[in-house]
Amino acid sequence: MQDRAEQVLGEFPELGTRGGPSTGIQLTCDIKPGTNEVHSEDALVLHLHLAKGQDKLVAQLQGQQAEVKQLQNTLREQQNVLQAHQREILDQQRIMFEKMEEVKTQYNLLLDTVKQFSVQGPQGIIESHLDGLQSQVRTFSQEAFAMHKMNMDASVTDVDRPLLSCGSCRADEYCDFSADRPRCEKCTVCPPGFFLVAQCSIHADRICQDRDECLEIPNLCKERNQCLNTPGGFRCSSMSEREAATGICGHSYFYNSEMEECQACTECDSQPMTSPCSALSDAVCASPSESKLSLSWSGNVDLAKGSEFSDKHLHIRGNSDGGLLSCTDGWIVLHQHGLVWVDHNLALKHSCRSFVQACLRLNASEDEARDLSGVRLEQREGKSLQSASVSGATSVEPGHVLYLSLKSATNQCSQDSEDVHLQSSLISPFSLLWLSHDTGAVAMTAQAVASAHYHTNYRPAFRTSSISDPYMVGLTHDNRGVRFRESGTVKFVLQQALYSMGQACISEGFYLLAYVNHNGSSAELTRAFKSGVHYRDTSISLSAATTVDSGDMLTFEILAPAQCNVRYFGDDSGISMLSLVWIPSAVSTALSASVSRKGLPSGAVRNKALFFHQTSEAVPQVALAGSKDHRDFIFREAGTASVALDLRLIHSCSLIKLTLLQQSGSQGVQPAPVAQQIGGHMPEGSVWASVGLRVSFQVRNGTVIFATVDCVRGRINQIAYDAGSSMSILWTAA
Repeated sequence: MQDRAEQVLGEFPELGTRGGPSTGIQLTCDIKPGTNEVHSEDALVLHLHLAKGQDKLVAQLQGQQAEVKQLQNTLREQQNVLQAHQREILDQQRIMFEKMEEVKTQYNLLLDTVKQFSVQGPQGIIESHLDGLQSQVRTFSQEAFAMHKMNMDASVTDVDRPLLSCGSCRADEYCDFSADRPRCEKCTVCPPGFFLVAQCSIHADRICQDRDECLEIPNLCKERNQCLNTPGGFRCSSMSEREAATGICGHSYFYNSEMEECQACTECDSQPMTSPCSALSDAVCASPSESKLSLSWSGNVDLAKGSEFSDKHLHIRGNSDGGLLSCTDGWIVLHQHGLVWVDHNLALKHSCRSFVQACLRLNASEDEARDLSGVRLEQREGKSLQSASVSGATSVEPGHVLYLSLKSATNQCSQDSEDVHLQSSLISPFSLLWLSHDTGAVAMTAQAVASAHYHTNYRPAFRTSSISDPYMVGLTHDNRGVRFRESGTVKFVLQQALYSMGQACISEGFYLLAYVNHNGSSAELTRAFKSGVHYRDTSISLSAATTVDSGDMLTFEILAPAQCNVRYFGDDSGISMLSLVWIPSAVSTALSASVSRKGLPSGAVRNKALFFHQTSEAVPQVALAGSKDHRDFIFREAGTASVALDLRLIHSCSLIKLTLLQQSGSQGVQPAPVAQQIGGHMPEGSVWASVGLRVSFQVRNGTVIFATVDCVRGRINQIAYDAGSSMSILWTAA
């Protein structure tokens, strides 16, 4: 470039007179066309892309700054929590220092006393005892200074985690920060022989210190024995079990033969004591639930919102019993091992294209869950209200979970509240009967086997799903019944799912019968009625209680119309399940009654009481009032009652209500409803309809129960008294 410029200046000398080449020369660079050439339009587009990229980069930087500020705020909150925790620890240290000063003062006083006192025992024993006191003071001092400290760096650096907090802990819990994630833990209970140093708080556990009986109680082991302090007790040298039997351990202490030392007796506080503390044995305490043979619990049920109807969760609500169970997110969490019997009265209106299935499920763990029971509610024209009861029995352990759900087979259900409606105004739709293992009760579940049966009479066969004691209860050789080895009381439920075809199914309906076979002769115990359907899925259910003897058998039969083709289902989903509990006769009994002809309500019925006729033998614990027919059932002994009530009737009511009421023995006390079930219109084309309820509740000596029926906007034409209308009561000692 420089050589070319000099050449041009040589050709035009006049340009050099104007100040040299820097004032009049314009240099251009010739670039050959090729891949490096950039057109003006592309250059503009590239410029715009660069501008947008700069905007995005600025936005990202601003977002990162906001995240940094948020993390800084979280860090400050965590530091505040940790500082509060440290303040709590400092308060505990101060209390420890005060206790340490008290111990030092006691030690100095005791040392002065020993120096002034003329001792008759060996000098070496006293010196060793004083050395033990000095070592204990040093140990106490070290424990006081060895309080757990908070590592600020290790606990605060991970700012991506949520705020270090347990949320809301109970009054008897504290927030434990030692694990990866903070969680609520039960406060430590000071064991016998320990005294309280610091109370449990939200940030720290309770602190307990071992009592030194050798220091606190003078001449504890007498003169010839050396006293050695142990955790929760003390040990005297050369002490034998024979000497301990004389009470040498002292008041509130017993001799532990395995450890060969005296231990502090267990304090039962407010709990009942089954065995007091003696010279050679500790006290035995029982929790409130374990001291009971039976308990009951009831709650309300509503439909959870926001979940898909293919598996709709039902919320169970009620006052939790801390010793028996608690309600968590609509689920029942058991706190005691034993046996449970569960009943759920359901009234549902739906227009799903297929049936809706109500299920009772048990979760023993995250990996182990099974259906206890299931009932199908068929599709009805006009979305009429349907009623059903779901029942089941099982053996449970602490931590087991029970819950209810609604399932749709085809998932063809609308989420509209007008399309699927659960009647939530029922009284105690969910109830639970708990039986202690001390009763000797046995729980059994058996799955019905599927069958394409087209005959009038059908006897279902079963296969065992679970059983707590196969020696006492088991299936018969043909798997069509249950055999009992000892006398007792049986509470059972059979829920059978079926698919029927034929108009005769609708008009005549189905009957489910239960028989008791005693010494080779079979007698009908009870029966339940179910309106039939045509080309539909449905379920029929029967629950009752009865007394049995050794060798008796329980069998079942389903009666269908002659022109009705039926397929019976059986699988692992609980839709066709036999559940029962057997209870020894010493702590249980049963009573059965059928609806009496006397005073049958008809017409525009408003809360009319039903009269019953006792069909089982008389028992001392519960009886039907009056000589023959009466409305009241009276309990003569406190306990737990489980009732199953079924009614077969003809009506034109928009709603038919069946209510069970309870009245105490006091005069002038109004009866209170215990449970209620609601049914809708009679199925079109059906001659009979049915409605029933099941419930468990506590009773006292003198408690009276009776049942009423209520017809809303219509009339009752007839109530059957011969078959399908009955009440069954199981009583278990409290």
